[in-house]
Amino acid sequence: MRFDDHREVITAAGRDFGRTLAIRLADLGAEVFLSARNLAAAERVRDEIRGKIRDQRQQQVHAFSCDLTDPASIRDFAADVARHTDRVDVLINNGSRYLEGPDLQSASDADIVDTIASGATGTVLTVKNFLPLLLNSDKPDVVTMISACGTAGHQRSDAHDAFYTAKNAQTGFTEILSKRLRPQGVRVISLYPPDFANPDPLSGEWETTPREAKDALTAQSLVECILFAVAQPRDCFIKSFHFEQA
Repeated sequence: MRFDDHREVITAAGRDFGRTLAIRLADLGAEVFLSARNLAAAERVRDEIRGKIRDQRQQQVHAFSCDLTDPASIRDFAADVARHTDRVDVLINNGSRYLEGPDLQSASDADIVDTIASGATGTVLTVKNFLPLLLNSDKPDVVTMISACGTAGHQRSDAHDAFYTAKNAQTGFTEILSKRLRPQGVRVISLYPPDFANPDPLSGEWETTPREAKDALTAQSLVECILFAVAQPRDCFIKSFHFEQA
């Protein structure tokens, strides 16, 4: 499975699963536009990928800053990407601040606002600003990393109420977005993983992490779900991936 003709935007790619996605998609030939709230973090991942590729494809990895709580920053990110390309084939909404603590009183007002803004408002505005570039593609997909916390009745996480709020907002948004963008050929794909193992894709752990039925879900499997959905013929709209929680 190769993605040499794909141009992919990934938010919050400066660390964790966003970094994993950027590295794996670049490995498969995609041109990657990655962002992080801190530009230095995005540039660090870009340089990691360029150091691994070591050929002309180095110029197909781009780093940007984007604060998902700041509408102007999201607009600037989309405008900067548009200066490099006339289309985006896949937009991956990976960014959303995690806030821990099952006690509502445990977080400050500022932390609550930041958590909801990054996950809810940030996702809506990112899609809004990248939609013109997506509509220029003949294979546009919007992929959103939500969480098991975004499913109805979920209560197994120790995440803060504000994180649950943000994730349920993403669920509501992607549900209606899928129906409204389908006539324009845009597929909207959502993933609802529980906590999962995220080994470094540049280390030996990537190949050796156990993936048996008794083991926790892995980043490898999540990446493969995304690749599978994106690679399907355009009549195949895989709306969501839900995972059994161990």
